[in-house]
Parts: sequence; C-alpha cells; structure tokens
Amino acid sequence: MKFNTHIMRVPYVFLLAGLIAVSCGNLYAQNDKLKQKQNDEEDANLMELLENDEPPKKMYTTATFKTTRLVTGHSIENTGKGVLDFRVNHRFGALNAGVSTFFGLDDANTRIGFDYGITDWLMVGFGRNSFMKEYDGLFKVKLLRQSEGKGSPLSLSYMGAMSVQSMPAPILPPGQEYHFSNRLYYVNQLLLARKFNKWLSLQFMPTHIHYNLVPTTPEPNDLVALGIGGRIKISNRVTLNGEYYYRVPGTEQLGYRNVLSVGVDIETGGHVFQLMLSNSRAMTERNYIGQTPGQWSFNKTGTIHLGFNISRVFTIVRPKEFKGSRNSIY
Repeated sequence: MKFNTHIMRVPYVFLLAGLIAVSCGNLYAQNDKLKQKQNDEEDANLMELLENDEPPKKMYTTATFKTTRLVTGHSIENTGKGVLDFRVNHRFGALNAGVSTFFGLDDANTRIGFDYGITDWLMVGFGRNSFMKEYDGLFKVKLLRQSEGKGSPLSLSYMGAMSVQSMPAPILPPGQEYHFSNRLYYVNQLLLARKFNKWLSLQFMPTHIHYNLVPTTPEPNDLVALGIGGRIKISNRVTLNGEYYYRVPGTEQLGYRNVLSVGVDIETGGHVFQLMLSNSRAMTERNYIGQTPGQWSFNKTGTIHLGFNISRVFTIVRPKEFKGSRNSIY
C-alpha cells in the first residue's frame, strides 16, 4: 500500500512556522522590556539631575540669645508665632545704701509686660512700669536672619517703641498749659547681631530716642546712642550677658551717665530667670539709656542696682503641625 509523502509533510511545515512566530514574539517582548527598562533608568537619571540642580534650603541660625532681652535692652530674638511671653522685671534700690534700706531691697521699681508673636518675624509688646507710672508699647520686626553657607552672615531687626508717663501734671505758672503730648517719648532701634559659635554672640544697637519735653530749652529733644552687648555661654542652661550704651556727645541731656549692665541668664524649663547688676533702675529705653543718673561704682558715690527678669511663655495659638494632637501642652 503506497502513501503520499507530500501530504504528510504539510503539518510539519505549519508546526515549524508556529515555532518561528512564537520565538519572534518572545524576542520582541524581551526587546520591549529592555527598552522600557532603559527609558526608566534615563527618567530616573534625569530626575536625579533636576534634584541636584535645586538650591539647598537655608539653615537659619537659632538661639543667638536665650530670650528677647539681652539684659534690660532688647536682643535679636522674638517670641515664636502664637506664643505669649509674660515678663516681670524688677529693679531694687542702690546696693551702696547699706543696711538702712537692706542694700536697696526696701525700694524697687517693677515692670509687668506681655510680648506676643504675631508671626515668625513680627512681635508686639505692652508693659506698665511703676517708675513714673509709665506705660509702654513696642513692636519688633526681623529684617535679616543669619544663616549658614551663602546666606546672611548677620541678623538684623528693627524695634520701635512709644511710652507715656501718667504722673500728675506739674504745677505751672498762670497762663501756661501742660499738654498731653509732653508725656510722650519715642524710640527707634536697630539690632545687629551675629552668633560666632556655640558660646559667643555679639550685638550692636544704634538707638534714637525722641523726648517731646526736655528739662531745659538748650537741651536737645533727640538722643543718639550706640549700644554694644553680648553673651558668653557657660553651660546649656546658663549664660553671662552684658550691655553698654554710649550717648553720642551733643545729643545727651545734662546730668546723666552712660548705662552699663551685666547679668546671668538661667534657663529652667519654660522659665528664663535673668539676674543682673546695673547703674540704672529704669526699664524703658528713654530712661535707662538717656536718663541714668547713677555711677557704676561700689563706693559711697556709686549707685549699683540689683535686678532680675522672669520670663514665662505660653502657647496661645496651636501650631498647624499639632492640630488634632492630644498633647495637653497644646
């Protein structure tokens, strides 16, 4: 019996064609996967290049000083946004007075005030002084912030203040009137500071003070003073601070001296306790910078005053990152 061999060869042809098609399909699939992998690697390299081209974020210097006051005067620091700083300042009488006044502790001036951070760069404050029954208001604006690398090497702030004394009006000759504007005083101050390292910070404070009323006609209504101050870190919680204001000749009032103050800052949790010695017992700029009668000396002719500041901060507006937090602090 004879078979047709050509008919038997036909299935083998189809089988061979199928194998070739499957092999080509696998080859094309492998090529597509290889191309996709190469494209992904190129995209990743491009993203890496773009990320490397982005400028680095600025790292601002923090904790130039422990609190918003250097000793009596302002430091470059502000209270944080939404933070209220309750402050009690106390200045005693002269240490040189001896036992009769218990070394000045029998006589004291007090200022009670509040500072509040409206934003990270704007702080406002209000206080009441027992000395001359004076009320004062202030605001402080951060203009520049010291940062690492190519940023600003210095921090710069502007502080503006106004005060009004509420003592009874003096008795004047008939026909003369004591105007309310005579009670007003104005302060403009720049704060220029640099933190050199963890233990040393320095600050320069050019200051302008305007007196609506001065004791005598020849005396100027505008005082210009140049202040310098700094702090030395003793430990993580203790610093040694100092400040000195030099009154520019020709702008000062008669009978007063330059003010020098030194102090120690002690941080205890939410409190900062400042203990100081100064030849001034006043706590507003128009008084301690421009009208300090005391001389820095421990003998009988000097008038050195012991004083302290207590600062306690409270969070009034909860930060966004703490919204929904169960933490009782916020």
